[in-house]
Amino acid sequence: MDTVSRNTLLHDPFSIHLEDNDIKREKQKARELRKSQWWKRKCAKGICGYCNQPTAPGDLTMDHMIPISRGGKSVKGNVIPCCKECNNRKKELLPLEWEQFLSDKKSDQRGSGDQDP
Repeated sequence: MDTVSRNTLLHDPFSIHLEDNDIKREKQKARELRKSQWWKRKCAKGICGYCNQPTAPGDLTMDHMIPISRGGKSVKGNVIPCCKECNNRKKELLPLEWEQFLSDKKSDQRGSGDQDP
């Protein structure tokens, strides 16, 4: 997916406007959730929830599958441990947009002959 398509997805007409206080509250909830035994157990597995690659538990980040900026909440059902690379690439994409991004990337790799044998 090119930059224009990715930016178009981020500026859809159905995005939710959140007040700064709402965002701060959700980020605070995320900080508290990161301290929980539940989160520590999830990270202890050492696997990125997106690429399934082994990752040192201390290097896993918390990703909101539905980003806070798009109305997501800091609750157990909306967060996943992932490597920094996946978190940085996903940014504010929704799950279906992320899947499309990965699918497009695979198609681009196949088209350019860069795929592994």
